[in-house]
Amino acid sequence: MPHSFRRGSGRLSPEQAHRLVADRQAVLLDVRETSEWNDGHAPGALHLPLSRLMAGAPLPAGARAGLVVVVCRSGNRSRTAADILTASGLEATDVTGGMTAWTRQGLPVTGGNDSGGVIA
Repeated sequence: MPHSFRRGSGRLSPEQAHRLVADRQAVLLDVRETSEWNDGHAPGALHLPLSRLMAGAPLPAGARAGLVVVVCRSGNRSRTAADILTASGLEATDVTGGMTAWTRQGLPVTGGNDSGGVIA
């Protein structure tokens, strides 16, 4: 399935994002702050807080090529991050409802006291 997620594209459901990442068709970039990340995140996700992205920090190496699916807690910060990434020429989209929706759908979460993680 071809992907073209440049500016103005649709967002992904948590299930769609999980499937793309599991199939290695995309990389998941979590843009929540470090304390939120430490409480629990999707297995295999890369981490770069939106505040650092906005300050010009480089993307983790694994997120520099191919489709980047951005996630935050509720979907607001990830939308901003996806816009920043697409404006810089990357292929990016984000997850509707963020990690809150991700966990509601029963998708895997790791971290946070080695117990499977918690999304607050």
